[in-house]
Amino acid sequence: MLQWRIGLTISGILLGVYGAGRLLTEIPTHSLMLLAAWLIGAVIIHDGIVSPVVVTVGWILHRFVPARGRGYLQAALIMGGLVTIIAIPMIHLRDSQPAVKAILRQNFAGNLTLLLGIIGAGTLVAYAIRVARDQGRRAAGPAEPAALGPADTDDPTADSSSGV
Repeated sequence: MLQWRIGLTISGILLGVYGAGRLLTEIPTHSLMLLAAWLIGAVIIHDGIVSPVVVTVGWILHRFVPARGRGYLQAALIMGGLVTIIAIPMIHLRDSQPAVKAILRQNFAGNLTLLLGIIGAGTLVAYAIRVARDQGRRAAGPAEPAALGPADTDDPTADSSSGV
């Protein structure tokens, strides 16, 4: 396991250095400045808007949603929020570029709706599996302790032939 981690770490570092090198050698300075501004804006949006909203929603869920379902609902809301934040600029910029830049000609609103539906369905399936497991455990009852002999019980009248 440690070898995999070391290998993945080295691969990640090498890919990051390669990407940074390509950025610095092949992208114009003006575009790099726009990228830097975008990254700073992303940090401000995350720390100033997204994080407080996630904390507030988590607090509200903690007060009104039972513990078993709360984790699943929080995970779905976080995934949905992140996907929505990524999709909003794409929805806004749709058809603003020439056909050569085909990525901005997609139906991002429809794709977002589909992706949110998949996130919701996946979350419901995961929650249903959890509920079914919990009911299966409840139906099976508590685990039987190992059989105790008469010397191991507190009951002095226990019969040694009963196996309890």
